[in-house]
Amino acid sequence: MKHTLLAVAVTMAAVLPAKAEDAICYNCPPQWADWASMLKAIDEKIDVQMPHDNKNSGQTLSQLLAERASPVADVAYYGVTTGIKAGNEGVATAYKPKGFDDIPAGLKDPEGKWFAIHYGTLGFFVNVDALGGAPVPQCFADLTKPEYRGLVGYLDPSSAFVGYAGAVAANLAFGGDLSNFDPAIEFFNKLAENDPIVPKQTSFARVVSGEIPILFDYDFNAYRGKYEEDGNFEFVLPCEGSIRVPYVMSLVAGAPHEETGKKVLDFILSDEGQAIWTNAYLQPARPVELPAEVAAKFLPAKDYERAVAVDYAEMEKAQARFGERYLNEVK
Repeated sequence: MKHTLLAVAVTMAAVLPAKAEDAICYNCPPQWADWASMLKAIDEKIDVQMPHDNKNSGQTLSQLLAERASPVADVAYYGVTTGIKAGNEGVATAYKPKGFDDIPAGLKDPEGKWFAIHYGTLGFFVNVDALGGAPVPQCFADLTKPEYRGLVGYLDPSSAFVGYAGAVAANLAFGGDLSNFDPAIEFFNKLAENDPIVPKQTSFARVVSGEIPILFDYDFNAYRGKYEEDGNFEFVLPCEGSIRVPYVMSLVAGAPHEETGKKVLDFILSDEGQAIWTNAYLQPARPVELPAEVAAKFLPAKDYERAVAVDYAEMEKAQARFGERYLNEVK
C-alpha cells in the first residue's frame, strides 16, 4: 500500500506545473511606462511573478539604503541619476544581462551596476479638454501666464526623478546648466505664484481624469493617453527645448532571489522584452528600430531635435544640491 501511495504521489508531482518563481522589483508601477504589460509578459514568458510597486526613484533608493543589511528587493528601476547613486552607494551590484554590450557607452555602468532599459523625452502631457478653454501651452514660459493658474502639475523634484528631469529641462530652457540652477529656481518660484499641483507619485490617472490638466511628463505617457484613453490628450515638446532621459535597472546587492532577478533582467533586455517597451511608445535602450505604426504616432523627428542628452553623471552629482535648493528656496 505504501508503495502504491508513493507511486501516486510521484506521478502527481510529475504532472503538476512547476511553481512560479517570485521576485521583488522596487518601482515597477503598472501605470508608468506600461510596466503592466512588462509584468504580465514576465509572468507569462519566464514564469516569474513580481507584484506591482508604486514607489518613485527617490523612495526606491531610500528603501534600498534602509534595507542594506537585509535586502528585500531583487531588482530596482529608477531614473538614471538615481541608478548611478545606487551603484555608488553599494546597494546595486554588478550584473551584465544578455544584450548589455548593445547598450551605448555612457548609458550603462561599465561593471553593470546599472544600465538603461529605455528612454523618454520630457515635455508636457496635456488633457486638452480640462484646460477650460485655455490654449495648449507650447513653451515652459507659457506656464506662468494667468490662464494656466491651477492647471499645471509637476512631480516633486526633490524626490521623484521625473520631477528632477523636468527641473533640468526647464533650467536649460532658461539658460542654465548643470552647474547653475538659478534659472530653474526662478522659474519654479514664478510657477508657484500660479498655484501648481505638486504630487510625489506617478500621476497618469490624474491627468486622464482632468485633475491635473498639464503635467511635466514623458512622451511615452502622453502618447499612451492620446492613443489609448478616452479623451483629448497631447504631448508638447517645449519650444525652448528639452532633454532625453534614460531609465535604468539594477540587480540589488544581496538580493534574496538573485538568480530570479537576473532572469528578469535578461528578459527585459532581450529582443522580446525591448519590443514590449516600443508598444508603450518608449525608445528601447538597445538599438531597435521602432515599428512603423509606432513611429507614426510620435511627434515629427525634427521636433525631437530640440531634445538633447546631458552628462548624466554630472546630472546625478547635481541632484541632491538642487533638491535642497528647491526645498529651501521655492515658496
